[in-house]
Amino acid sequence: MSGNSVVLDTNIVLYLLSGDQVLSELLDRKKLYLSFISQLELLGFKGITLKQQIEIDKFIQDCIVIDINEEIKREVITLRKKTRLKLPDCIVVATARFLSLPFITSDVDFKSTGFTEVIIYE
Repeated sequence: MSGNSVVLDTNIVLYLLSGDQVLSELLDRKKLYLSFISQLELLGFKGITLKQQIEIDKFIQDCIVIDINEEIKREVITLRKKTRLKLPDCIVVATARFLSLPFITSDVDFKSTGFTEVIIYE
């Protein structure tokens, strides 16, 4: 993966936190971006332990979290009209498009966006 920066899907963060060494090496020295949606998904699941919350918070502090803005909203509307992606998924990929950065995910459904910078991690 070329370039210095990448937007991570929530599932990629979960792989990293579970110790995926290949992914960790792939993203080493990259500037990591998250949508605020990923932050909410990571911290907002029922049953999260204090240890997990601390680990996730620490990871998020090392990332740049992007909040929604008018340009992202417009992109989300476009994506919702042309794909079957759920609203949170549209927000996450629209964030990557807004930043003009690659988006890495393990969810093949993101290929339907037509965004050429979607990288499917298997």
